[in-house]
Amino acid sequence: MASHARLPQQSRTARGLLRAGLAVSVAGAALAGGASTATAADGDGKSDPASLEDIRAATSSTVGALQQATTSGLGTVKSLRLNPLAGTGTDPLDNAVGTQIADFKPVSTAVLTAPLANGASLGQLPVVGPLTQSLPG
Repeated sequence: MASHARLPQQSRTARGLLRAGLAVSVAGAALAGGASTATAADGDGKSDPASLEDIRAATSSTVGALQQATTSGLGTVKSLRLNPLAGTGTDPLDNAVGTQIADFKPVSTAVLTAPLANGASLGQLPVVGPLTQSLPG
């Protein structure tokens, strides 16, 4: 049996939706870039030396398109689960190593691996999470 046939239907559906969303984001960025180029062109299709207003209009539409594409793309990336195997019996990140020497406080790696083992997204990680708040989306 092929490995893709063993995936549960819900996993295949989620993967398909993710791929479709990424394709729409890329297509939107391409259309927005084309629209900014069309704004800079003259009405009859011939390009002549552009005035300052034409350059500003093209630049502002390009910047707006890039901001919209970045917001859509990064919003999706910030909310994706980093560990798709979280909560399953085969999760390789669901492990911890601990030790205690004499009467000292025990030390464990569970604090570091717990966010990933619980299926956290990029915005929920302890160190990186606050940094992602500054990103659009």
